[in-house]
Amino acid sequence: MAGHSQFKNIMHRKGRQDAVKSKMFSKLAREITVAAKLGTPDPDMNPRLRLAVQAARAQSMPKDNIQRAINKAAGGDGENYEEVRYEGYGPGGIALIVEALTDNRNRTASNVRAAFTKAGGALGETNSVSFMWDRAGEIVYPASLDADKVMEAAIEAGAEDVQSDEEGHTIFCAFADIGDVSKALEGALGEAESVKTIWKPQNSVPVDEERAQSILRLITTLDDDDDVQNVYANFEVDDATMAKLSAA
Repeated sequence: MAGHSQFKNIMHRKGRQDAVKSKMFSKLAREITVAAKLGTPDPDMNPRLRLAVQAARAQSMPKDNIQRAINKAAGGDGENYEEVRYEGYGPGGIALIVEALTDNRNRTASNVRAAFTKAGGALGETNSVSFMWDRAGEIVYPASLDADKVMEAAIEAGAEDVQSDEEGHTIFCAFADIGDVSKALEGALGEAESVKTIWKPQNSVPVDEERAQSILRLITTLDDDDDVQNVYANFEVDDATMAKLSAA
């Protein structure tokens, strides 16, 4: 079972929900503002903004918050954020990709490097691990939906793969197709729980409980940084270990 999405579920269950939601809304708003600044403030004319708004709606972000983030870009207000990607290795040689939006590159680099070092890992150069990943679209629906219905809708929408388990249905598509696929799925299945572009590892490394805990601590530290938008790690854990970590 893939590591990061499941570990996100664990962190959200363990964390204070209000604090988790507030931080998530802040990061979603930052992406909306950046997307609107880079293009037009009209989601219908700006694919990246449309995707950012879809992701925010999928997380029940209030409409006023979404519009405020767009207006901030349209009015030229707010900080100028720079997109930065960090790559490196964590505990046990697990590869990680960290995406950030920052108004202070030195601060963010220092924080990310410190997190890797404390976990016994090390940052690498750009493209030092990303060659082992593919860019893809990821759309998540709740487990309450019928798996056959989700599969049929995904095929019809032009998706590439569907993974269904007790946590939900995760649909993957080509990076360039996520806008069209997510729109088609919304018509067939309703609003998704999550719509985003991701780094999908070409191969995952199995890890034991001790190493999984170390990786979880590193991911948690990185996710807690306000500048960090997304963290990806190419590991997997078995169901028994996942259950123990969830109950801990």
